[in-house]
Amino acid sequence: MLFTAMDLAATFVFAISGATRGVHKRLDLFGVLVVAWAAAVAGGIARDLLIGAVPPAAISNWHYLAAALAAGVLGFFASDWIDRLRTPVMLFDAAGLCLFAVTGTQKALAYGLNPVMAAALGLVTCVGGGVARDLLTLQVPTVLRSELYAVAALAGAGTVALGTWLGLPSLPVALAGAGLCLFLRLMSIYRGWHLPIAATKTRSFKKTD
Repeated sequence: MLFTAMDLAATFVFAISGATRGVHKRLDLFGVLVVAWAAAVAGGIARDLLIGAVPPAAISNWHYLAAALAAGVLGFFASDWIDRLRTPVMLFDAAGLCLFAVTGTQKALAYGLNPVMAAALGLVTCVGGGVARDLLTLQVPTVLRSELYAVAALAGAGTVALGTWLGLPSLPVALAGAGLCLFLRLMSIYRGWHLPIAATKTRSFKKTD
């Protein structure tokens, strides 16, 4: 029950992230709702298909659709209020990222996957929605940038997988994984933490007659 609530909360905040991005791109209400829904459920659908949970929960359970649409409508009509927050898309995205890191990994473990694969599917759950949102709004996916996005998600998912493998209580493990993921993502946003970038030399060409 707890992890279902966390999954729905992640669905809602990811949908808010998608809706806010759609508003910034000046999409109409239908376009905003489509981006919100895709951002909210794409990762979960990919995870469920990979572990054999068919039909995916985002399709078979109406609560996911309701959460995504409610967030989309809220993001559309309350965009001025949401924009008062600092970097609203990234903040909501960070919240959804840490929740999906936990629930995606937990569900994969519940379906019998080993901890390594479960952590990988937790990562898929996290980044799938962000990739869908970014592609629909013609942005380079955040996961492909040097920011701590995939790394933060993997750190959270790995913590959950490791803690479960060690037999630790599920709630503290979930909180630790979500907290680590959120901390790394916020440090990337506010402190500029990022992955190393390869040093390259820029060639200069002289004009010759």
